[in-house]
Amino acid sequence: MISFEGFTLLILLFILAPIIGAIALLFLFIFEKRIDLLENKNLKIELEKELQQALYNQLNQQIQPHFLFNTLNVILSLARLNRTKELVRALEVLSQFLKFKYKSTEPLISLAREITYTEQYLEIQKLRFGDRLRIQLDCADDLLQASIPPFVLQTLVENAFKHGLERKMGEATLDIRISRKDDDVLLTVVDNGSSGLTAIQNENESEIETEQPHEKSGHGLDNIRRRLHLCFGDHAHLELAPIAEGGTLVSVRWPCTYEQIDLR
Repeated sequence: MISFEGFTLLILLFILAPIIGAIALLFLFIFEKRIDLLENKNLKIELEKELQQALYNQLNQQIQPHFLFNTLNVILSLARLNRTKELVRALEVLSQFLKFKYKSTEPLISLAREITYTEQYLEIQKLRFGDRLRIQLDCADDLLQASIPPFVLQTLVENAFKHGLERKMGEATLDIRISRKDDDVLLTVVDNGSSGLTAIQNENESEIETEQPHEKSGHGLDNIRRRLHLCFGDHAHLELAPIAEGGTLVSVRWPCTYEQIDLR
């Protein structure tokens, strides 16, 4: 026969078993909901990354035809002037540029690579302008491996020629400086061209308004702002300012980092 204590334990077991089972089912339900929420959150993050990568690729593609057409115009000018030696060198530099460009798919590259890439463009312009073009490029050694979105410096330099130096009579100067500002990298591009700022702001007036109120820009500068925002958020800034004696100053500031940002 079962003892009184055993009978009591059996009754308690029958009473507590449904309660324990209900509690277990409740925890299981909460746990499954938690897993679903985490899975949905991870899916949302992945979708946002895919969207950012697609947007970045689209922005990056906008710059390519712009540079290519301008470079071909330089080469065409050399051909019309029968400057064969300079024409051959310009084609060699263009080939090097295209090789670099189609190998650059990272969201961020080193400043050293960006400078090398920009110098290829500058070499073409030196062939065109000759002795009347003076270029100063200074970059702190400790920043050469710092990260920058590709084509930022090259686009600023290209804009300096397109909107300022192309119209400049006499000596044309371009001053490029890259320095450390607190925890940021500060890039400035200064040219002595005429009406550069006005030309930049008036270009493509029908384009989408940039992040700075009442300021318009062409594809190049708007592209830079948006790509900087994708990589660094509100910690990156681009500003334009006219120079009293003539010309334009463009400054870009972004967090100094030596790490790659993977948007893929």
